[in-house]
Amino acid sequence: MFQTELKQKEKVPTSSKHISIISAVAIVTGMVIGPGIFKTPSIVAANGANEIFTLSLWILGGVISFIGALCYAELTSTYPHSGGEYHYLSKSFGKKLAFLFAWARMSVIQTGSIAMLSFVIGDYASEAFNIGTYSSSVYAALTVGILTAINLRGIAMSSKVQKFLMSGILLGLAIIVIIGLTANSGASGVSDSAETIIAPGQAMIFILLTYGGWNEAAYLSADVGRSRSNIVKVLFYSIGLITFIYLITNFSLIKGLGFQQVSDSQTVAADLVSTVLGSRWVKLISLIIAISAFSTVNAVMITGARTNYALGMDFKKFNFLSHTNENGPANAFLFQSAIALILVAIGTATRTGFITMVEYTAPVFWFFFLLVGISVFILRKKDPETTRPFSVPAYPFTPILFCLAAAYMLYASLLYTGIGAMIGVAVLILGIPFLFIGNKSSIKKES
Repeated sequence: MFQTELKQKEKVPTSSKHISIISAVAIVTGMVIGPGIFKTPSIVAANGANEIFTLSLWILGGVISFIGALCYAELTSTYPHSGGEYHYLSKSFGKKLAFLFAWARMSVIQTGSIAMLSFVIGDYASEAFNIGTYSSSVYAALTVGILTAINLRGIAMSSKVQKFLMSGILLGLAIIVIIGLTANSGASGVSDSAETIIAPGQAMIFILLTYGGWNEAAYLSADVGRSRSNIVKVLFYSIGLITFIYLITNFSLIKGLGFQQVSDSQTVAADLVSTVLGSRWVKLISLIIAISAFSTVNAVMITGARTNYALGMDFKKFNFLSHTNENGPANAFLFQSAIALILVAIGTATRTGFITMVEYTAPVFWFFFLLVGISVFILRKKDPETTRPFSVPAYPFTPILFCLAAAYMLYASLLYTGIGAMIGVAVLILGIPFLFIGNKSSIKKES
């Protein structure tokens, strides 16, 4: 989610060497598929009436992601810049709103994602080796600490860890799909619980969380050739493939466990293995999922720390974040980890840590996504003469659809969530006073 760096002065040139469509599809798929797919199916199913309705919501998530990626493709190809959303918001709404986005990334979006994914690791690690009442939270905190220590050793060490762990998620998915498809059919259909609440808006919060990363896909628009159709093909094929993988994974879980058991599960992949193969295999699959999820948390840490470093360079009140040593932005990593650990504590104190962290990030995430969608209209009006290597198809209807979807998700993330959302919004608001503290020149002018 929002994993672009934000260093304003460094312009991103168009690459002279183009990557193939197949390679681009592989890159996009790798950026999007993460450990959330091992956690969200049960939460989505719990907010759906039956398996058909639930699977349809996953398809809808793919459609929304594709529409959003088309809008991002226009922005990234027209204004290539390592600042990403920060740059678009700055050009559209001004520096102060862009700073608020940078604050949100530091305090809510990136750090919330780190805590959220760490709880996924904690839940599955606890299935393998439970260490008590707060087992999941302890593992989550250890995840933050271990990966911070690795990143403090420098990007070379972090990259080696990343390459080693990346294949684990796909391996885990392959195992789950094979087990589910070859299992005897479980019970399915409408939930028999009288207390079941059908809440598609809440379900979509978790579905689109799992699709998170498609906004990064649009940054390939300058590298897949000059033809406008190339980036459309990349986005269509990659998001189509991701949608298929998510559908087959959910179908396999439902087939192997039954819809009601999927809805009631806390660690649905482990429960499937236990039901079909027996409890002796649960530790193995849980460890595979927990260890592989380290790669996603590590990636969020890397980009988040560099965002914080750039914020320190651009805003003097956070200058301490720009201090580096021979291994990189150490202060940025340490500060980010301190916030993430506080969020782990909040997730522990409230309710299920993963759900609380989703609530914490969702409203802020969709608020800025909505503003980026509106930027497509603003920049076309403010800057009509600039050449647009890629123009979003069916303008203005496509960006209107995306803005409507983002507005609905903002509404749903406030309506269907609890204390986590209120804390996230409050933290965002806490960033506003920093706009008026010190000299106005503390926000550097764009080069």
